[in-house]
Amino acid sequence: MKIHTLIQSQEVPISLSESWEFFSKPENLNEITPPDLEFRIKSGKPDPMHDGQIITYKIRVAPLIWNTWVTEIKGVIPEKQFIDEQRSGPYKFWHHLHEFEKTENGTLIKDKVNYSLPFGLFG
Repeated sequence: MKIHTLIQSQEVPISLSESWEFFSKPENLNEITPPDLEFRIKSGKPDPMHDGQIITYKIRVAPLIWNTWVTEIKGVIPEKQFIDEQRSGPYKFWHHLHEFEKTENGTLIKDKVNYSLPFGLFG
């Protein structure tokens, strides 16, 4: 299984507590997911983020084709980090570390995604 890594960071002009408040609410995933995926949370939405939380989503992967994606939240350290790991879904493997760091101008948000594509040789 080939593992790919995507690393991104962005600084946002809001406080660490405001950043954490937004990103630690599963329902806000709808706000930051590209609209063409028609992302819909099916379970886990009203709960505050916590270790062991299971969140189930539906995403549109192609016209008229939907996929159910189930992730587990782990490694929650308030205002510092959390991890979402795929339990079932469109990837062969998915591990997404979200980190938050206070800066002079707001908050640095870092994402590190390790993933493996499905379909063997095509992944």
